[in-house]
Amino acid sequence: MPRANDKRRIIEHYDIVSPYYRSLWGDHLHHGYWIRGDESKEQAQLQLIEHLAQLARVKPGADILDIGCGFGASSLYLARKYNASVTGITNSSVQVEMANTAAARERLDAKFLLMDAEAMDFQKQFDVLWSVESISHYQRREKFFGSAAKLLKSGGVFAMTDWFKKENLTREEARKFIEPIETGMLVELQIMDEYEHQLTSNGLRIVHREILNKNCAKTWDLCLDIIKDKAFWSLAAKHGAEFVSYLKAFQAMRAGFASGNFVYGLFVAYGTCNSGATSYAR
Repeated sequence: MPRANDKRRIIEHYDIVSPYYRSLWGDHLHHGYWIRGDESKEQAQLQLIEHLAQLARVKPGADILDIGCGFGASSLYLARKYNASVTGITNSSVQVEMANTAAARERLDAKFLLMDAEAMDFQKQFDVLWSVESISHYQRREKFFGSAAKLLKSGGVFAMTDWFKKENLTREEARKFIEPIETGMLVELQIMDEYEHQLTSNGLRIVHREILNKNCAKTWDLCLDIIKDKAFWSLAAKHGAEFVSYLKAFQAMRAGFASGNFVYGLFVAYGTCNSGATSYAR
């Protein structure tokens, strides 16, 4: 049996779905973060970026690597808001083309490369490593975190959000709430402590760890409304069972949030030679 996060399937999925998803969901391929609760999804998505950027203390002019950059919208926001120089990587050639087209249109200091995040190849280091909802797609996470730590300048910051599962799930809870998400969304979910171990064992110091479920759950109410669009189901009919499984997983995501068995988590970690008090918001 292939793993849920089989790389070939992930690439094929994003090459197919990216143009459709952007036309229906928007430029940002990630959750929203609601503060008041009545914000538009577009504002909520920007609030997620800004929440992470503020916790990471992104500085003007920072050199940023956006790992798993999607359409590039977060990269472009960081380049625009912080006058940052941003390099984004994704293993979807369709996403690279979409992102580079957007960067050229806005004339921002951002470039996008076709690169496997599990085999990153750079001859430089970065002030900020940025990863939003990407790492759960990776199979060799121990290797990824080791490589990422080497790409971070002394005193640099690794800012990430990702998908997790709750600790100590029963077999029935995992079967009911987690396995449909993993199968449909092409991910394998770990608990947050496993990422914490990977960060600290590679010499990074965690200064903030937070669960964002309360602020982000509304994303899936909106997604369930969006996939009522016939264009998605026509696409599913064309591409078969795997795409149908993906759309059905939207309901599983909502159920995972509602039950608390799915966890949307955030980490900010510094490289060496950086001060700051540790903050844990559970």
